[in-house]
Amino acid sequence: MLFLKTKKYQDLSDEALLAEFRQKQDMNLLGILYERYMTLVYGLCLKYFKEREQAKDMVMQIFEKLAQKILQNKVTHFKSWLYVLARNECLMALRKKNQIFLQEFWLDSDDESMEKSAWGHLIDEEQESNENALQLLEKGLEVLSDEQKVCIRLFYLEKKSYQEICEQTGYEMSKVKSYIQNGKRNLRIFMEKNGFQYIWIVFFWNIL
Repeated sequence: MLFLKTKKYQDLSDEALLAEFRQKQDMNLLGILYERYMTLVYGLCLKYFKEREQAKDMVMQIFEKLAQKILQNKVTHFKSWLYVLARNECLMALRKKNQIFLQEFWLDSDDESMEKSAWGHLIDEEQESNENALQLLEKGLEVLSDEQKVCIRLFYLEKKSYQEICEQTGYEMSKVKSYIQNGKRNLRIFMEKNGFQYIWIVFFWNIL
């Protein structure tokens, strides 16, 4: 019966399905609508997250938020609206991952010249600086060698151990450690050359 119930909605336009969903708030209707563009959403997510499983998870997370977003907003052209929503959700999720990465990346540094107890007087840094650091980080990752980029992402973003990285990539343990260390150094140099000082990148974590 559920199949027969939903089958009659398959040929409805996006606008008609949206109207039906707003009236009935039936998730089956929203599922029909979302399914039409799921492949496009997946492709967009894959562009941002690279890993297939992460992209699939993001597709489901977007769907879970879809009902509330539709009820809260006036949607006139679903396809373009969904694209913007999916892009924003990907960026927010990626930004959150990169924030965690930045925190662990800089606090894991071998540089002992920083006095952590002296951070307090810099916690008024503007949120704009946080965004600039994250955008610069994303660009910096792209200039690393493929080996460094892979190991940095796996270690900091995916929380993989050295051993797990060895097993996933086939690299020797010594190579993995070297790629991570050299990648960190190269990324720090890149960010500092582009006007973002090491000290500010560490300090902004106190205001997030």
